[in-house]
Amino acid sequence: FEKYENPYKREGAGLTLASVYLDEADIKKDSLKQLLNSALNTIAVFEADSVTENLQTHHHFFLANRLFLLNLAAIYTTGFECPDTAKVIIELREMLKAVQNNYFHFNESFSNTPLTKEYLDTYNNMVAFTATQQDNYGSFDNFTFISNYVNPLFALNQKFISAYKVSSKSFVDYSLNKRAASIFSKELYNGQNEKGIFRRVKDTTVLNEIEQTGKLLFYDPILSVNNSRSCASCHKPKEYFTDTAKTVALLLDKKSFALRNTPSLINAGYNHLLMADGKHISLQEQARAVIENPTELGSNEKELLQKILSCPDYKKAFQKFLQYTPVETEITFEHIVAALTMYYSKFSRHYAPFDDAINGKARISNDVKNGFNLFMSRAQCATCHFVPQFNGVKPPYIGSEFEVLGVPADTAFKKLSADKGRYEINAAAETLNAFRTGSVRNAQFTKPYMHNGVFTSLDEVIDFYDAGGGAGKGLQVDNQTLSSDSLRLSKADKKNLIAFIHSLSENIPFDTAPSKLPVSNNKALNKRKISGDY
Repeated sequence: FEKYENPYKREGAGLTLASVYLDEADIKKDSLKQLLNSALNTIAVFEADSVTENLQTHHHFFLANRLFLLNLAAIYTTGFECPDTAKVIIELREMLKAVQNNYFHFNESFSNTPLTKEYLDTYNNMVAFTATQQDNYGSFDNFTFISNYVNPLFALNQKFISAYKVSSKSFVDYSLNKRAASIFSKELYNGQNEKGIFRRVKDTTVLNEIEQTGKLLFYDPILSVNNSRSCASCHKPKEYFTDTAKTVALLLDKKSFALRNTPSLINAGYNHLLMADGKHISLQEQARAVIENPTELGSNEKELLQKILSCPDYKKAFQKFLQYTPVETEITFEHIVAALTMYYSKFSRHYAPFDDAINGKARISNDVKNGFNLFMSRAQCATCHFVPQFNGVKPPYIGSEFEVLGVPADTAFKKLSADKGRYEINAAAETLNAFRTGSVRNAQFTKPYMHNGVFTSLDEVIDFYDAGGGAGKGLQVDNQTLSSDSLRLSKADKKNLIAFIHSLSENIPFDTAPSKLPVSNNKALNKRKISGDY
């Protein structure tokens, strides 16, 4: 027993684990009392650990409280963590009361960095509000809960984080922007670095110049091997950077078609993994992959740079930008793709009527409010599409989620889509036919839907979910993550859901295509057309 009594030893501020090994004979030899004593001895180890050291400061409290408030908005009322939906609101009430007690003790212990009376009063009002709600989570007023209580509490907690100079040793705590005053702020988090190689540039004039160069490149078929296709060929800016006319895109050979629907580029930066299968980890990597893909734009780095630099306007612009990337001594492919991602990412900074309403700046109709409350509860949408981007990124917003829905190959539901999705990137039984959860924002304008564009209307999409996905429609989907049970949505329910989804259409001031493209010293390149031929 003495051999294992103190398996840890303290060295300065840290701890190291001494050699400890319990084999079957040791366990049989030790009495139950000895094992219990050994377990009790570990309390001293816990008390010396960095976790408990952090509990002695106010820093961890406000960071943990921020996550608690985000989870209140995005998770705790949806059934995501409580599969027994009859208990969701009951558990919520008990949790809120327990946190009230935590707040009381925190203010007792940390009187120099307290929660203010305004915060505590707002919190107490939230507790009182939940007491007035029915136990049925389908009747819970999520809109009022978030807009009147959770969001204001979040804003106050953000002020505490700044005023009390809260810091952390965990990079996860810095995934969120402490300056974001609302959960529904486009500055709350960012899954991507849209600037790429220009990440250090702060001057707004220079940033605008890079974006304008990126715009020219976006519409310029010089990016393709045949000088006939551009980014705008498939990602049509005024169609929310997707293609609403085609189920899937025509490929470079003008004969074949892509396996997947063209995704919108709006709000792409709020994902940590990109594409339906999560293949890419950065916007710039994704742009490079499309440019070099032999079935899409078919270019190669060396020839592409030669063509672009044969245009004096492009060459002059990038030579100027080169000074802002001092590590690079010459213009590279990274400069090209960063200009592209900076251009289209600027259209992701705008807000929808629903954002204005939940931030207290506008009113919404009862249909929209009812649709949101339904989205967050009985319709089970919010267990995959999380507040505030309504995509697959949940608090603390550091990863993208995938789901298996059983998407069919056609609307007759004769067979499952043959696309293996995430399985092609990360082969596992759980990832077969799994796809990244996209955003519901702007869905009003981004048809067709699903990875293969199989559905052409939101009504079809909602009917699919209401039926229980592919499995609910009779397809064999052994690993489906969506419940195969019917949601039993009424016509009024579906109408309200669509009203809510429409309220997520962002007010984006799309610009027009450039009037002309940069002239090249290679006369053959000057025949190219704005946006390309097809």
